[in-house]
Amino acid sequence: MQSILESKVVVLVPPQVKNNGAFDGNTYVDTSEANEALFLLAVGTTDVAIGSGDDSTEPFIEECDTPGGSYEAVDGAALSAVIAADDDKVFGIHVDLRRTHKRYMRINAPTAGNNTGGALCGVCLLSRRAKATFDADGMGLAELVKA
Repeated sequence: MQSILESKVVVLVPPQVKNNGAFDGNTYVDTSEANEALFLLAVGTTDVAIGSGDDSTEPFIEECDTPGGSYEAVDGAALSAVIAADDDKVFGIHVDLRRTHKRYMRINAPTAGNNTGGALCGVCLLSRRAKATFDADGMGLAELVKA
């Protein structure tokens, strides 16, 4: 059985509220040495549609060989619809990295429509890492308390 300590958390979209436009700080995750990636989109109070690139395209994951290169959509790695009227929910997109995938992945340009605003945070949980370290830094955490 795999330990949760073999996981690493990476913040892709810092928690924020956005009204009409792209969420700030969207970044990529380096998936090397991981077998699985779970992208989580945590939504707070939302009065708008949240999508990828615009507010009518469902959020999806994209990949690239280099961090600053040209990203392409990952087949099958998209929500079924935009996020709308879904206050206080968490959405997930799982990517099996044992299949052929490129090293760098990110959420495609999370965007909020024009209304009161939407609250969003995006993180990626990498698991089954070949060289896992069981401390806060190795797990991508600011602090780790073990009980």
